[in-house]
Amino acid sequence: MSIFKNIIFDLDGTLTDPGVGITRSVSYALNKFGISEKTENLYKFIGPPLRDSFTKYYGFSREKAEEAVLYYREYFSETGIFENEVYPGIPALLSELKKSGRNLYLATTKPIIYAEKILHHFDLHRYFTSTAGSNLDGSNGEKSVLIAGLIKGYGITEFTRAVMVGDRKYDIEGARANGIASVGVAYGYAGEGELEESMPDYIAETVTDLKKFLLNS
Repeated sequence: MSIFKNIIFDLDGTLTDPGVGITRSVSYALNKFGISEKTENLYKFIGPPLRDSFTKYYGFSREKAEEAVLYYREYFSETGIFENEVYPGIPALLSELKKSGRNLYLATTKPIIYAEKILHHFDLHRYFTSTAGSNLDGSNGEKSVLIAGLIKGYGITEFTRAVMVGDRKYDIEGARANGIASVGVAYGYAGEGELEESMPDYIAETVTDLKKFLLNS
């Protein structure tokens, strides 16, 4: 395999562990509707668009899901956004990739306004050429669309030298839809068997595995 020149990273569950902030934000929103849920049942919200998850898991109508997202953001925008931590080894990985001449990009379904705040908060923004995220109204929220936008916007034509790195099936499917390779990280929030079923080109069990693969591929 040729050296990956252009590397697109997911954010939640790949670079940072947002579990506490996201689950508390979801719990806050659900409580507004009189719904109490165990924390372990809320990790499935990490990855896909919020509106889709409120509809899928709680049967919310489109209008109710929109209301739930607003409640979610009441907590998340002030507190939950920073109840988050960078996975050990990620800053060193990004630094080495950057020094080796790789172009790094971020593609997240999280609203870009929040994604950029998180990158700056953890001083990770300096490693990335560009960040792609959704809009607050939920548009531009599909991973395949975000990846496509980066590929087109930055003239990435050597598809065999581009790769998407993420922890959920949406990252793998988004990469496949755009004709680029994918790496699934097993330390994130994929459900049991999710990564294997989505068939990425490689599965990294740890950040160390990811580092070895990206720097030596």
